[in-house]
Amino acid sequence: MSIIKVFLILLVLTISANGMPLNAQGTAGVQLKSYYQEVKTDLRLPDKASPTIIKLIKGSDHLVVITSNGVFRYKNGTWRGEPFGSDWKSATVDTKGAIWLASAQNIQREGEVTNLLLPEFAQRDTILSLFWEDGETLQVGTTNGLLTYDGSWNSVPITIGKRINSIVNDHLGDLWLATNDGLIRRIAQKWFNLDDHIMAQGLKRHYFSLESNSDKKEVLFGGLFALGCISEAGDDWLLRGADGLPYGPITTIHSNEKTLWLGTDRGAIKKDAKWHYYNGKRWLPSNKVNDILTVNAHETWIATNKGVSIISETSMTLDQKAKIFEKRIKLRHDRYGLISRSQLTTPGDLSSSKTLTNDNDGLWSSIYLAAESFRYAVTKDPQARSRAARTYEALERLETVTGIPGLPARSFAAAGDTVIQSRSPHPKKWHLSNDGKWQWLDDASSDELAGHMFAFALYYDLVADAKTKQRIRGLVDRIMTHIITNNFQLIDFDGEPTKWAIWNPDSLNNIPGRWYERGTNSLQILSFLKTAVHITGDQKFEKAYEFLIHKHHYAQNTLEAKRAYPFENSHSDDILTYLPYYNLLKYSAEPELRKIYLQSLDRAWNIARPEKTPLWNIIATVSLMKECDILLAKEELELIPMDMITWTMENSHRWDLPSDQLLDRSQKRQSTRIIPTPEASIIKANSNPREYDSGSDGAYEDDGAYFLLPYWMGRYHRLFVDN
Repeated sequence: MSIIKVFLILLVLTISANGMPLNAQGTAGVQLKSYYQEVKTDLRLPDKASPTIIKLIKGSDHLVVITSNGVFRYKNGTWRGEPFGSDWKSATVDTKGAIWLASAQNIQREGEVTNLLLPEFAQRDTILSLFWEDGETLQVGTTNGLLTYDGSWNSVPITIGKRINSIVNDHLGDLWLATNDGLIRRIAQKWFNLDDHIMAQGLKRHYFSLESNSDKKEVLFGGLFALGCISEAGDDWLLRGADGLPYGPITTIHSNEKTLWLGTDRGAIKKDAKWHYYNGKRWLPSNKVNDILTVNAHETWIATNKGVSIISETSMTLDQKAKIFEKRIKLRHDRYGLISRSQLTTPGDLSSSKTLTNDNDGLWSSIYLAAESFRYAVTKDPQARSRAARTYEALERLETVTGIPGLPARSFAAAGDTVIQSRSPHPKKWHLSNDGKWQWLDDASSDELAGHMFAFALYYDLVADAKTKQRIRGLVDRIMTHIITNNFQLIDFDGEPTKWAIWNPDSLNNIPGRWYERGTNSLQILSFLKTAVHITGDQKFEKAYEFLIHKHHYAQNTLEAKRAYPFENSHSDDILTYLPYYNLLKYSAEPELRKIYLQSLDRAWNIARPEKTPLWNIIATVSLMKECDILLAKEELELIPMDMITWTMENSHRWDLPSDQLLDRSQKRQSTRIIPTPEASIIKANSNPREYDSGSDGAYEDDGAYFLLPYWMGRYHRLFVDN
């Protein structure tokens, strides 16, 4: 390599190491613009209304919610209506706008007391659907065929014995019936079962829903396994799981311009340019969808048997989203400066939130400190500096509270606080501090060290004043001196190494049982040592770095990172890998060693790339100095839900997510593709994004710092360009 090239590399590294933004060479930043963030709101019904919603109707200046016990009108936040009858199961509107309701066997107009009873010959039938064909003719679908009422009752012979699930008429006035034995159409007063003529055999003659679109001269139908369209122009189509349909059968169809909304017994579906699936309490009070109503271009109401969800598209910027996440952390996730998830003593109820200890408080708090450090560097906001300082002091206390120089705790709490006992496979214990004021959790892991060293360096470079820099130098010196004087291990209170914080050559290079840690742990310790050299200037850390490289080939070991299990990805190790990459490549200047580290990162990035994790995209882009899917990173940040409650999200029943024949590392079923972010449980970049079913039924709320770090890191490195 020429002297000029070496000089340029060293110049770039010097600029980066002194806290200046480093963009990827030749990478244009992605322009940040406003986007539509989907947000769910539960509609509060009148106290007298049943939560079982059977129909939604849009009036001229109000919305109508029909429940199993009446009709209620909503306008400007105010409800009108009283309970009316009971056990209503279906409803429709006549040609004059009057509302008609049906129970199992009775039909009644709103506001009237006279019932329209099924005829004697249909007394054993149950009403499933209603449709006013004109001002005089009411079509009634039952469990045993179609009945017509125009002053007297008649049955339609072709439908006898069939369940009539849905009734519509098209632009020609033809009547269509969705039944459990064919799609039936009346043409010029003659009835035809289309499954005897034109429908696919694979549909098995079973249909659940219909919608007529007169403007387009087409009828949509929900079949047993598909959604279809019959068009007068011949533009017929059929969509199945292989085409992206998440689930079925489709029991409700509601189209609006270019958007198609579908209801099922396990969630709602939206089809625009993409497919979207709304399932679980993040989106719905119940997965059984009874009706859907588009209120306007950006608001849709979804009726279920446990209430109404309003899905709104709110115009937002990522900066506005970040402010909301910051507010959440301040309100519910700051415990003595440590940042982590909170517990909801009443699942899903944020008013019942309380902070609690966590085995990895040190790691998650480091993620927040890093985010606030980048935020301060971008905005110079004193609030960011203040919050970063508070979290740094908490991380500093993790080391001082143990009374053992250089040994950080996993977590700490006041002496009188209730703490969470660890449930991990190996024991962790709480200890009282020497001054009796605190208690601390032992067995610190490589997770803590990876987070601490990453965040300390950012806080040192971007935020700390001269006095604080001195404190950071002392803390880093104590931690790294402890490690190198104890044969590259963290030694716990009992004089034994902690379970995972082991970086010594004998273990990584010679003990077969630890070979799987060779690449990642070699990468970690080299990164920690280079970070310590940068912060403290002490050459003993440089000598330890060179010792591991020249005597024990640790640089070559880094090529083994993410290769321990070549046919599966250990997501829990990603944080332990990518955070050290960032500092190692930021503070290492030796061209030949950098070539090895870049080769290692490039391989690891190719493993992670399909999973679209914003933080890994950004670290790879900055460190490799090439574009690594930054647009996808921005899009994923937009898709992260506003609701950080750990709702259980189930996807194993879906048609559009094929099952991988290989189970994941936890022996759980997984998809061959990642679960779309709004449809998955909370994924903090350390979990399998292809895991079908996860969550905790709303028992916790995540802090959301996993969104803040990539956002502010991307802003700092000018990969995201704000307006």
